[in-house]
Amino acid sequence: MDDPTKASIDLVEAKISSEAVFDGKLLHVRRDTVRLPNAKTATREYIVHPGAVAIVALLDNGEIVLERQFRYPLGRVLVEIPAGKIDPGEDILETGKRELREETGYIAKHWEHLTTYYPLVAYSDERIDIYLATGLTREANDLDDGEFLEVFTAPLTTAARWVREGKIVDSKSMLSILMMEQRLKA
Repeated sequence: MDDPTKASIDLVEAKISSEAVFDGKLLHVRRDTVRLPNAKTATREYIVHPGAVAIVALLDNGEIVLERQFRYPLGRVLVEIPAGKIDPGEDILETGKRELREETGYIAKHWEHLTTYYPLVAYSDERIDIYLATGLTREANDLDDGEFLEVFTAPLTTAARWVREGKIVDSKSMLSILMMEQRLKA
């Protein structure tokens, strides 16, 4: 099968109406009425998100750049790769470059798009584009107001072990680290 998304039956839901439930600074909640494939109707509530870029910043010595950051919804500090939301009208690669510099102070000479994934498909349209950044040099970081994090580096093999041990639990970081580990093994 060349296209695994091609279904043998009609699965498409058609939007009949849509309403804004909440419009926040970052997130927007929508409630849509849809027509199901069997002609019945249903309600779909979902979050509209501007999208984000995550960066695997790989140093020449094989270490990757990581961050410790308090995540309020979970009430704890997490270890993550650098990432940030796409500003309105901003090019996706430019978002990655901006976020890497702002959060970590690193600037990369080489950028490669690794993949795009959708972390919360059941209730959000958020997409995250993951880039590999190499040829790194470090300058001063420039955190956003209200943003507090600690930047550190670790061998990719150590970060991958932390994923398997449940010490790195953020999905974008888990996926990115394991993809890079697999890529470097090949």
